[in-house]
Amino acid sequence: MFKRKIYDKLLKWKNEALGSKAMLIEGARRIGKSTIVEEFAKENYKSYILIDFSKVTNSVKETFNNLLNSLDSLFMILSLEFDTPLYPRESLIIFDEVQKFPRAREAIKHLVKDGRYDYIETGSLISIKDNIKDILIPSEEQSIKMFPMDFEEFSWALGEEMLINYIRDCFEKKVPLHDSIHKKAMFLFKQYMLVGGMPKAVDEFVSHNKQFLECEIEKRDILKTYRDDIHKIDRAYRSKVLSIFDQIPSFLSQHEKRVKINSISTNSTAIDYEETFFWLSDSMICNECFLCTDPNIGLSLNEKRNFVKCYMCDTGLLLTHTFDESNKEQMKYHKELLSDKLSINKGMFYENIIAQMLVSNGHKLYFYTRYNDEKHRNDIEIDFLLTTGNKVSQKLIPIEVKSSKSYKVESMKKFIEVFKNRIDATYIIHPKNLSIREDGIICIPAYMTFCL
Repeated sequence: MFKRKIYDKLLKWKNEALGSKAMLIEGARRIGKSTIVEEFAKENYKSYILIDFSKVTNSVKETFNNLLNSLDSLFMILSLEFDTPLYPRESLIIFDEVQKFPRAREAIKHLVKDGRYDYIETGSLISIKDNIKDILIPSEEQSIKMFPMDFEEFSWALGEEMLINYIRDCFEKKVPLHDSIHKKAMFLFKQYMLVGGMPKAVDEFVSHNKQFLECEIEKRDILKTYRDDIHKIDRAYRSKVLSIFDQIPSFLSQHEKRVKINSISTNSTAIDYEETFFWLSDSMICNECFLCTDPNIGLSLNEKRNFVKCYMCDTGLLLTHTFDESNKEQMKYHKELLSDKLSINKGMFYENIIAQMLVSNGHKLYFYTRYNDEKHRNDIEIDFLLTTGNKVSQKLIPIEVKSSKSYKVESMKKFIEVFKNRIDATYIIHPKNLSIREDGIICIPAYMTFCL
């Protein structure tokens, strides 16, 4: 059982909602939703029932179909079916994989109003149209997104709590880490890139003395699960989703990394692929990053959806997805990345993991480019645009990601020149230690991204 940040959010929900809202946890497959919820139930309730709708009996489904108007009978049958007593205001009922039985999700309205017990729902692809088109979505439902383990959680799993605290302290003070500690943190960060944040893969890595073979087997199994899920969706866009999923490493290996929708195939339009990118993003298999044509406080008002960057939800999965080779070849790539000698585009993995870390911190992703007609190319390319959290006086935070120690910042300088009145702070994320340039650009090591 790994320490996860979502645990504290569940505790806050329990103490503040006091039975007035159910909690819906959305997330990709295999990120540990069921595990953390059951652990939470064990530690915070007198009893709990976990109903896994992916393998529940027909009698339980019939109970929800027929007894919502007789909740005393419904609770009695659930208590008998799962051989668990229920105590008013001291028991939790978990609807696991609730997307498999939408009727149970619809029942939340009546169950919450009854007020006897607390309810947590977990699900993958929860808001896909096929799963909600015939039900009334309950307003008595609070939702939260769960992501793969972030860098902090990965570090905790490896026993590096003190290192994480030191990194955060250095970020807040804007001072570099001690050189030897910086090297240690970068090595830990590279391990995070290779392993990723899928809990089972991390468990295999930790359990086998930080060997990569077993966690690679686990990640291949997760990717197979995702492909199996894709094969189950609507035929109208199944092949497109599978095509985009398979091409993600190819898209990210390009210099600009963005996808122009109508260039995917000769007859493609944005409408053709609307469901495709919706599915990959809504299933949380991928993180979308849209072009913002006018960087301002309302980034979403100026987003252009026919240009998109499609990042994998987990960089460890991206590496396995990219190097679909023999175990011997996989180990070669691991060694090359750890020693900074990766023979292919290392930048794609750096940019993907920065996107992953920003999303897990609650940021929606945008990028910016400016085309120069005289030079016939883009003369400004900003990888990510964030905004400060102050709604009264929001400002921009542009970010560029550099995977090598030698790089240029001309693009960032031009962006600052054009939009200087809108900018709060500028960041370069790179493999080197923290420094602040004379022009005010803050350069932070990649592992420090979790502090943004």
